[in-house]
Parts: sequence; C-alpha cells; structure tokens
Amino acid sequence: MSRPPLPDLLPLAGSLPPEAGPHIRGGSRERFEKLAARIGSRSRPAAGPALREEYWRSLHELFTRDVTHADLSRLLQHELRETFSFLTREVDTSDLHGLPWWRRHPRALVRFFLAVAYRLSPWRRVLFAASMIALAIAWLAFALGLGVQGPFSLAPLFQGHSWLLVAATLFAFLLVLELRDKLSLKGDLEIARQIQFGLLPFDPWDKDGVRIETAMRPANTVGGDYFDVIELGDGRLAVAVGDVAGKGMPAALLMALLQGSLRTLVSAGLRGAELMASLNAHLCANIPSNRLITLVYAELDPATGQLRYVNAGHNPPLVLRRAGGRESLDSTGRPLGLLPGGGYEERRVTLGAGDALLLFTDGVVDLENEAGDSLGMRGLLDLIERDGLRDGDELLPRLAEALRAWRGSKEPPDDATLVVLRLGRDASASSS
Repeated sequence: MSRPPLPDLLPLAGSLPPEAGPHIRGGSRERFEKLAARIGSRSRPAAGPALREEYWRSLHELFTRDVTHADLSRLLQHELRETFSFLTREVDTSDLHGLPWWRRHPRALVRFFLAVAYRLSPWRRVLFAASMIALAIAWLAFALGLGVQGPFSLAPLFQGHSWLLVAATLFAFLLVLELRDKLSLKGDLEIARQIQFGLLPFDPWDKDGVRIETAMRPANTVGGDYFDVIELGDGRLAVAVGDVAGKGMPAALLMALLQGSLRTLVSAGLRGAELMASLNAHLCANIPSNRLITLVYAELDPATGQLRYVNAGHNPPLVLRRAGGRESLDSTGRPLGLLPGGGYEERRVTLGAGDALLLFTDGVVDLENEAGDSLGMRGLLDLIERDGLRDGDELLPRLAEALRAWRGSKEPPDDATLVVLRLGRDASASSS
C-alpha cells in the first residue's frame, strides 16, 4: 500500500510551522479579506449596462471579436469531422459497402442515429428521437412545398415557418457539437472516477483482530471525500477520513493532493499533532484560499486497543461500545488549509473487544428524505440504536441500507463516506 513520496513535502518533516504571531495574523487577515471581497462581489450584482453608452459597443464586440474565416473553416471542417467520428466511432458499416446507394445510405443513417441515441439517458433518448424525426418531417414538407412552388420561387423567403426551420436546424447543429463535448467530458470523468476509486482502499481489511470496512458514494461522478488505511509497522495501523469542501472534479483533485501529502508525511515519521500541523502548513501553501479540508486521523495499536487521534474540524467519529453506550471523538483543532500554524491536540481512547469505531463525512448527516427533512446527527444515532446496528459484525452494510431506505428516492446532496473499524471479540484488549 506504499505510495511514492512527494519530495516537496520532506522539508516539512523536520520542522513545524511557526506558531501564531504577527506574520501569521497578517497572512490570515489577508486571506480573509480576499475571501470577503470575493463573496461581496458575488452578492452585489452589477448594474445593468443597458443605459450606458458602452452597452452597444460591448454587444458588438461580443459577436464580432475573434470571429474569423479561419475559425469558421475549422468549425465546418475540423470540428464537424471530429464530432462525426466521435459519435459514430463504434458504428460498423463494412457490411453495407456492396449495397446500392439508395439502400446503403439510409441504413448507415439509421445506425448513426442509434449510436448517438444509445449514448443518452432514457428520457433524453426519447426527446432526441422525437426532435430528429420532427426535423426530418419538417424538411420533407419544405422540400415538397418547394417542388410545388418551383425551385426558383422566392415565396419561402417570406414565410415565417421557413426561417423557423432554418433556425431549428442550426440550433440542432450547435447542440450536436455541444453533445460531443459533453460526452467526451463524461468519458474523461468516468476514467477519473476509476482512477480515484483505485486510490482508495475499498477492500475490507481483516488482520490482527481488526476488521475495517469502507463505503463511499460521490454526489457526482467524482468527489472530494477521502479515506485511507495505512500500515505503520509493529502491528499498528492508521485510519484517516477527510472531506474537501465542494464537490466534483476540483474537490477530487484536492483529495488526491491530500492523500499523497498525508502518506508522505506519515512515511517521514510524523505522527499526531505534529503530523497535522505540517500537513496544514503544506495545504495552506498549495490549495486555493477559498477551500478547506476536514480530516480525522487515528492510529490504533490492536494489542492494547489504544486509539490515538487528531480531529481537524471533522464530524466527530463515534465509538460504539459492545456493552452499550457511545463516545464522541470531538474536534481537537481547526480544519486544514484555513489558517497556517499549529494548535492541534492529540487525544486517546481505548477500544475493547467487540467495540466499533464509526467514521463518516458530513454527506451522511446531511442526507435528506423525500419530505425534505435532513437526517442530522440525532437521526444517525436513532438509526443505529433503533435498528440495533451496533450489534453484530455487519454494521456498515446494515447502516448503509438503513440510510438508503431513509432517504428513499431523494438523491444525496453531497459526497457520503462510511468507515467502520471493529476490534475483534477475541482481542486481548479490555474495555476501559
């Protein structure tokens, strides 16, 4: 499970960032002022330019700037050819070459139509088919009308439906080009999803009397939730769960940075509060100022059941005792990437045989049901206690199913992650 270290992080292993002082306070103030300025600029809409003299000039530049014959040629030749090749790359027409043209072209057209339709979701497929059929019928009716009036008739130029047909055709052409871009991006996102899921340890961990199960569902194709299991040697292991603010590709990129940074600092020998302070210093220097990351990092010694943890502003994990009762591992420091400096505290708790540690991200407690009610921490605890989920070794699958049943058909608003660590019932550790 080793990862190649990041060289730029190694200098952080030898020293901690300076504690809060004038320099830190000045940098923090500057970051907050920049963030406030951005929020203020978004919350105060600019006055409309309709009454200003520059309005028409801006409108003219909008539709004339960078509009060249070379770009038009590229659109009609290069992009159109690329779009056609992309949408029909899986269509095989080799068996049609021996047919007459009046049979070959219609069959090829039907295959191309189906190839595009299969790339769409069911209802979009229906709408696409209806619009293309309607457009084809409209052009056929236009051609028949033009045949009756004569090919040189100017009457169609003065008929509104003729211009409507032209506009619909140009709009369909534009949508096909945009469809190609969207499908191409969707393919890239699917590959990114496979890469992201390959970075995370989804396979159950079962070693030295410790069993760890994980589950994650991104709100989009990729997400910003992070979890990891790291072997530390001497039978000890570390478990980490984090959440990058935001969703989608930006959050996923920062999640990969978080994983590489954390693993590098752990391999350099940093632990506990020192690890979190160094990680915070690196993230403050390398992520956008309007982003932050919450993270809980815990190290377990299975021989004694001792769990040492640091919680950087993350949702408090829950220790579920086999004999009943629970403990909340509250935050011991601020989120990462928000402010430079230390201020993180390491705390300890002991797990007994059969006890479980439940770690999760805010996407779990932010789930909403079909009535629009949010689950919340109270709701999560009710699910665990009401359904008796703390008992037995199937806490994670049973809790995941209970959450799915609770939200019904409502889509999750945020990435959601569950990690369950359970100390075996035959472990030598005793509860305290």
